[in-house]
Amino acid sequence: MLVSMENMLNRAFARQYAVGQFNINNLEWTGTVLKVAQQLRSPVILGVSGGTIKHMLGLKCIHDIVVNAMEFLEIDVPVALHLDHGQSYEACEAAIKAGFSSVMFDGSHMPFAENLAITKRLVTYAHRRGVSVEAELGTIAGSEDGIVNSHVIYADPAECQKLVEETGVDCLAAALGSTHGLYKGKAKLGFAEMQHIAQLVKVPLVLHGGTGISDEDMKKAISLGTAKINVNTENMYAWCLSVKEQFEQQGAHDINDPRKVIMKGLQPVAERVEERMRLFGSAGQSL
Repeated sequence: MLVSMENMLNRAFARQYAVGQFNINNLEWTGTVLKVAQQLRSPVILGVSGGTIKHMLGLKCIHDIVVNAMEFLEIDVPVALHLDHGQSYEACEAAIKAGFSSVMFDGSHMPFAENLAITKRLVTYAHRRGVSVEAELGTIAGSEDGIVNSHVIYADPAECQKLVEETGVDCLAAALGSTHGLYKGKAKLGFAEMQHIAQLVKVPLVLHGGTGISDEDMKKAISLGTAKINVNTENMYAWCLSVKEQFEQQGAHDINDPRKVIMKGLQPVAERVEERMRLFGSAGQSL
């Protein structure tokens, strides 16, 4: 059974660990992340981007794949199915109607008043149905599903406080220096700003762009109120490199079973997901 992020993140926030959001890209990817979570007894968030919705043939198809995979694999740790970077109220509403247990409304590209109004309306709709909502303020640099932001714009602390207090949102992605995709040089997070915002909003913070952030910085972010960390790029790169090595080592004419290619490519992904769950402190939190 899918659950919202509310309880899992509030527990993580109180106990100072974080739950990982790992984006899924296909059936096999879904099974891999679920298996690792089950083995480590870790809660997990399955992230779904706009591009994945098209690739996996729609919201309902994704929901059914996840639910059936959980049943087949006998998964009994908390699992949230989360729409990542929903660009409109309608997109989030559609995910909820399809059975998603959590949504993110990304109104960071809108004027603050409009972002607040839509988030508030969405929270009312979602909470009545037991669905959690993540909001975003500021600008996270990098590229996500073709949406490119060249510069980081730090979230305004006063706006963060106002949005959380007036909407009742479950968690907040406040842009504080992280980047979608690969970093050029060392990631530089605004820890002073993070601490200040966490003290103001008193809800779990979300760190997007987890790939490339040092283990030390992730631990520090968790200690300052970050309870959800999104990881995707490093897993996609690990899969692509593994598949590339298969073809280089065996030769294209010797590879004729796509199922084996996909699954072997997911071995390093499983290893990375396990490393992250242990680093975030979520391993063993679902007893």
